[in-house]
Amino acid sequence: MEEKRNCCLAKVLKVIEVLQCNVEKIEDIDESCTRPFLGGSPNMVYYNTRPVNFYTCQNNLVTIDYQMVVNGEVVTGSSSVFRVEKVKDCCVTVLILRENPVTTDAARPYISTGQYATINLDCVCALRCLPDIVIDCL
Repeated sequence: MEEKRNCCLAKVLKVIEVLQCNVEKIEDIDESCTRPFLGGSPNMVYYNTRPVNFYTCQNNLVTIDYQMVVNGEVVTGSSSVFRVEKVKDCCVTVLILRENPVTTDAARPYISTGQYATINLDCVCALRCLPDIVIDCL
């Protein structure tokens, strides 16, 4: 009989995946007294991402290289900040994020590289959640 594995990090990441998938995009914000949330526009920010860092059992930050074209130029780099996209068993597919070169928007400190990676959670011992943010064009 096959032993069922207990992958606690996958369970945490699955919660993040579900939260991100259930974000409602509200086009017409109800400004009446019956709106279903506290706060209001124009200061209302609808977060859609809980970025994460992963650490190996040797306490090393997991980083992944990326290469993308920005304004016609190839930009390369390495990132340790990811958006959870899909959790299956003890693997997670992540969107690689990079620092936003336009730092004037506190809700958007990172942007998408448009590149994905799969991380084996058997090789990860710790997870750090960063403050919720907005990633445009998801």
